[in-house]
Amino acid sequence: MTVGKRRRSLAAAAAVLSGVLVLSACDDGEAAGPAASGSASATSQAQVDEAAEQKTSKAQITISPENGSQNASINNDAKVAVTEGKLTEVTMTSSEGTAVKGEIAADGLSWKPAGQLERATVYKIAATAVDAEGREAHENSSFTTVSKENSFIGNFTPEDGSTVGVGMPVSINFNKAITDKKAVQGGIKVSSSSGQEVVGHWFNSTRLDFRPDDYWKAGSTVTLKLDLDGVEGAKGVFGVQQKTVTFKVGRSQVSTVDVATKTMTVKRDGKVIRTIPISAGSPENTTYNGQMVISEKFKETRMNGATVGFTDSDGKGEYDIKDVPHAMRLSTSGTFIHGNYWGARSIFGSVNTSHGCVGLADVKGAGDPKQMAAWFYDQSMIGDVVIVKNSKDKTIAPDNGLNGWNMNWSAWKAGSAL
Repeated sequence: MTVGKRRRSLAAAAAVLSGVLVLSACDDGEAAGPAASGSASATSQAQVDEAAEQKTSKAQITISPENGSQNASINNDAKVAVTEGKLTEVTMTSSEGTAVKGEIAADGLSWKPAGQLERATVYKIAATAVDAEGREAHENSSFTTVSKENSFIGNFTPEDGSTVGVGMPVSINFNKAITDKKAVQGGIKVSSSSGQEVVGHWFNSTRLDFRPDDYWKAGSTVTLKLDLDGVEGAKGVFGVQQKTVTFKVGRSQVSTVDVATKTMTVKRDGKVIRTIPISAGSPENTTYNGQMVISEKFKETRMNGATVGFTDSDGKGEYDIKDVPHAMRLSTSGTFIHGNYWGARSIFGSVNTSHGCVGLADVKGAGDPKQMAAWFYDQSMIGDVVIVKNSKDKTIAPDNGLNGWNMNWSAWKAGSAL
């Protein structure tokens, strides 16, 4: 007999013997050797399992984002939650070891960071919780927030909490080209306490402006809500902003420059408060027609013709005035309404002499509040409207400055992605 056959025979014999013993035990109604031994083993294993269960916490910790995640949001993704237990400790640190402040909720069921995270940063979260029996559970996770290369932001005007004129649009300039305009515009809401309908218009892939059909109602409050966190503006490029901005609309001031009569009529809340003699663009350098919005104010600023295309044969600016007083920007291309101290007083109200700007009488140094330019500067705010008419130039382009009012309402609405 071979070894293999011998082993199988012995096994068979043992099986028969075991069967006899079991049958005998059943017949006798008593537990005999092998059966008693098996029962004890099962009992011992059950005791081990029960002991292990007693040591294992029922608390289930969930950390978001998932371990190893990339392009995580800097606003909403990081969070810790627990079921069948309560959190006792959560620590969050950057790859440089900087601790991130956060707070466990009063009910002990969740935790989140206290503020916005940094972009392109690796963060680690370690959480501890206990169940009703006081048994601890632990969980760890590591993730990376969205990088600057894979995210976009919108720089907006006007500023939060500011008071502006009735012509001030909400203008947002994105730092990355937007290809999914519908998704991005869908994450932005602009509303007015006046109830005016507000519509967005895309001038290009990076600029989105909002305005109503007519100027904002004086005294109203406008709210801008940016809910762009996680919005995919272009392939692999996500928004990171989540904030609410409000600004107030002040009194209504609309001033009309008549190039033909060389005067400017200033209206406050529909009533004329002053008529000012001006000097607009010369016949060679006419001033744009149209509705223009004051976007910046400078008590004094430098104006160099070379920066806006006015150069001589040597390539130098046709003018370079380092201290132009009471200057207010009307266009991106360089149209201003400003004080003029270098021209003869006789030009104001009688001759158009500028390179396209609207000039008012002033003094060098901007120190005399009685000057026409000083008075107008003091009476004006960002967002006020200056209308130019009867010039021999064309109407200013709607995207040259904050001048979307030069587009009719149907054309404006046609530029919305929604």
